[in-house]
Amino acid sequence: MEELICASCLTIGRTRKITRGSFFIELILWCCLIIPGIIYSAWRLTTRRMACSVCKGTNLIPLSSPMGQRLTTGRFAGMGGLKERHE
Repeated sequence: MEELICASCLTIGRTRKITRGSFFIELILWCCLIIPGIIYSAWRLTTRRMACSVCKGTNLIPLSSPMGQRLTTGRFAGMGGLKERHE
C-alpha cells in the first residue's frame, strides 16, 4: 500500500478506517425496526473511509504526489523537512 501523509497534522503512514454514524443507533434500529436498520447499516458501510490515526482527518495525500513531496520537503525547507516516519 502506498504511504500517505495527512495534510492536517503531517503524520506519515499512520492511517485507519473510520465509519460515520453510531453503532448504538444502528443496534437500536435493528432491534426495533428492521428496514431502517438495513438502510442505516448500508449508509454506514458506504461512508467508511481512510483517516489519519492521530487527528482523524480525511485529507490524506500520497507521498509520491507533487503535493505530498511539497508537504515533506519544500514547504518545510527552513526546518529541514520531515525526517521522522511513523509506522
